[in-house]
Amino acid sequence: MGKEIEKILLSRGHTVETADPVTAAKYKEITPAILETADVVIDFSAPSAVEKNCDVYVKGKTPVVMGTTGWENIREQVAKKVEAAGIGFIWGSNYSVGANLFINFVGKATALVNNFPEYDVLLHEFHHKRKKDSPSGTAIWAAEEIIKNSSQKTKIVTERLDRQIAADELHVSSTRGGDIPGTHTVMYDSFADTIEITHKARNRNGFALGAVLASEWIINKKGFIKVEDFFKELLK
Repeated sequence: MGKEIEKILLSRGHTVETADPVTAAKYKEITPAILETADVVIDFSAPSAVEKNCDVYVKGKTPVVMGTTGWENIREQVAKKVEAAGIGFIWGSNYSVGANLFINFVGKATALVNNFPEYDVLLHEFHHKRKKDSPSGTAIWAAEEIIKNSSQKTKIVTERLDRQIAADELHVSSTRGGDIPGTHTVMYDSFADTIEITHKARNRNGFALGAVLASEWIINKKGFIKVEDFFKELLK
């Protein structure tokens, strides 16, 4: 991700001061001195590094785009530190521009379908054989958006169904195999036809672009901001 983000930053005219120890970096660790010349930090490191890194960002009063996941157990204390420092901090698991557009499409489409009770809605996703979770976080995110906007669906069901599904249940199913980067499809199906909204990830470029867009936006902003809220603001 670091290499992809760096490519996009340079293509958009930004100067990169990198502290990534994996690449041929100018610096090997993050310090307040490095941050003196930085407008923003983009962090896709590791959960174990988040707290230590954030202490440095807060001390340097540097805005942050946090793409690292798995630090839910310290989220509350990080939020308090960010708010006390008065900096902007965007966090979340999915910076993909396409995935965020997909979620917005799904929410709007579901609201429209409320006018036509003949259509039932369901969701299926495909991922590569190495993926450890099922369904994916993006699938659950899309399902929650459907529930939020639907007048018919109130419950998400992710397990195998050996029974008839209830009218208020949204079935979210998954397939694992091959090298599929990620495909999510929401179907609105009636006796007459089927409408599908599909997002297919090809590579990490969309995630990297989203992180760069977030870094351009967060400068001079304040608050502990979810990436979904950033995209909603961007899409206005």
